Amino acid sequence: MSEATATVLNDDELSLTSPAQGKMMELIGQVEEEIKGVRVYATPGGCSGISFGMTFTDQLNDNDSTLECDNFNVIVDADTMQYLRGVEIDYVDRGDGNASFVFNNLQPVGSSGCGTCGSSQGGGCS
Repeated sequence: MSEATATVLNDDELSLTSPAQGKMMELIGQVEEEIKGVRVYATPGGCSGISFGMTFTDQLNDNDSTLECDNFNVIVDADTMQYLRGVEIDYVDRGDGNASFVFNNLQPVGSSGCGTCGSSQGGGCS
């Protein structure tokens, strides 16, 4: 069985800030098994109609795209990529124990009733 090959993304399609890359590298350093990268995925729900999550993965599928970062890859399937095109993933630590990955420049999926979630201002929907 041959290994899947993924389309390589450029920074215009999806990008990570330095704080996001640093936090992902820190988290990957805590994983004991070998992984292919960090998978970003979309699920129905959340205030913008879509919620995003991240998990470590050892799978690379035919419909995946990858963003190559220093020492790791961000992996996104084609269905999720339609929501993430042009998005910047940031990591924000507010210093009060409240830190999270934030997806900036999300395009609205539908009507949103809760402030900045899914807006160009950055949503904390992750």
